[in-house]
Amino acid sequence: MHPGFFGWWKRGSDCGPHEHAHGGHCGPRHHGGPGGGPFAHGAPWGGGHRGGPPFHDDGDGGGFGVRRPLRFLAWKLELEEEQVAKLAVILDELKTERAQAAVDQRRTIAAFADAVSEAVFDESKVKEAGDGRVKSAERLRDAVSKALSGIHAILDDEQRKRLGYLLRTGALAI
Repeated sequence: MHPGFFGWWKRGSDCGPHEHAHGGHCGPRHHGGPGGGPFAHGAPWGGGHRGGPPFHDDGDGGGFGVRRPLRFLAWKLELEEEQVAKLAVILDELKTERAQAAVDQRRTIAAFADAVSEAVFDESKVKEAGDGRVKSAERLRDAVSKALSGIHAILDDEQRKRLGYLLRTGALAI
């Protein structure tokens, strides 16, 4: 379980430290009551989405370092609808390439584990798996470059400056 989950869980509940021990109730979000605890719509940030604050990166946001990169960029860069539609296509392609890179990474680890587990170490299998990892990283690099080029093309000068600022400050990670 992710360590950040525990603080989120505590903030999402109205319980005091000893409320359950003495049979007390936790308030409106008591387990099963209206609001249904921290997983329901009564969560501190409005609930209705999969856990965490709306722009928290949980690893499934396409690798841009925010939970919903399209919504975040549309808001921060003040994009028009046509720009948002084009950006959606770019981010979808990048997300697909990142998912493929994750699959390649798991295959590489499995190949390494197989080579180490066998009675005789097969260096050719390790090199082949390592070459696959390098090729995957190159494909991902090219996909990121293509995505950044496409994003650059759809933005105006002011939006490009804001995007650069978001990248420089770490508010947006690629």
